[in-house]
Amino acid sequence: MDSGQAKNHTIAIIGAGIFGLSHALAAAKRGGRVTVFERSRECQGASIRNFGMIWPIGQPFGHRFDLAMLSRKLWQEVAVEAGIWLNPCGSLFLAHHDDELAVLEQFAKLADEHGHPKQILSAEQVLRKSPVVNRHGLRGGLYSDTELGVNPPQAVRVLAEWLRSLPRIQIHYQTPILRVESGTERPVRVQTAAGAEQEFDEVFVCSGADISTLFPEVMATAEFRLCKLQMMRTVAQPSGVKIGPHLASGLTLRHYPAFDNCLAIHDVRARIAKQSPELDAFGIHVMASQTDCGEVILGDSHEYGTDIEPFDKPQIDELILRELKKIIELPSWELIQRWHGIYAKYSADCYWSAEPIYGVRLFTGLGGNGMTLALGLAETYWAERTSSSVV
Repeated sequence: MDSGQAKNHTIAIIGAGIFGLSHALAAAKRGGRVTVFERSRECQGASIRNFGMIWPIGQPFGHRFDLAMLSRKLWQEVAVEAGIWLNPCGSLFLAHHDDELAVLEQFAKLADEHGHPKQILSAEQVLRKSPVVNRHGLRGGLYSDTELGVNPPQAVRVLAEWLRSLPRIQIHYQTPILRVESGTERPVRVQTAAGAEQEFDEVFVCSGADISTLFPEVMATAEFRLCKLQMMRTVAQPSGVKIGPHLASGLTLRHYPAFDNCLAIHDVRARIAKQSPELDAFGIHVMASQTDCGEVILGDSHEYGTDIEPFDKPQIDELILRELKKIIELPSWELIQRWHGIYAKYSADCYWSAEPIYGVRLFTGLGGNGMTLALGLAETYWAERTSSSVV
């Protein structure tokens, strides 16, 4: 489909999370007429249950890092247009152990080699970047200026309302889709739970971890796995205290593939497995971000597959708080929210896609990278589909 064919191409998108909205924006920019269906009264899934981090530093250098930086650019543009609060805060990885500092130093060298320099900081320089870092045992840190922050529920919902105001995009809330059918050629028929039917040239299912409702046979053989995380949010910090950049502990180094090429990561993993096997059991690595309201988002954990159950584990929250209190000292740890989220993770690539029937494509499997990659992935996908340039 070239850019001329995209004009007035009718597209249904199922799911008003960040991936669905990203596809809606990219398709509409190229002349498509887009209808988004969301089963809830507003987005309620993984897209609003996260740190609000646009996080290029977590992506391996190369294609995925470039996609993250494209998303970063698009977030900056969309934030201005839609009125979304966007914080150019950067990120700060903290080292409270020598092996963690060694990883950061090795990563900084790799970053230089790839033309994306990062700054190694002394303990005193770290404390100047963030007033809440625990100075006890602090070896140093790594600062990156590429990361952005949003308030997840506000950002996704304001983005949706802005898209809804554009002439080529409609969004229908509280409209569950019961069935999607097609033959060997267009159109594709979409039936709502209320019984209404509409026809489209194409349908994109961007319903996050839940594709079993429409395509249970695909879910049964899907090449991704589900992941559950637990998170918390504090009250607004007293006296307007700002934590500065997004903060990440040394535990996070073993989670993000960007650090896999650092030899010292093996020492970090071995030490944690020996000293704190309970952290590996629940996939705990701790981070903190701050919203425009001054609240601090804390997390998180990772439980996969058959370990996932609807009941949250207080033990996980206690471990997260225990580890966070080793690296930061918040004026207030009073919590106002606890929650869990579930997302689909595809280890072979940065997202998973399938075409179960003609004219219908499924998109999911971004893992915890939706805020970081979705805008860039959708923009790249539609640019390639329409032989147009990346905007």
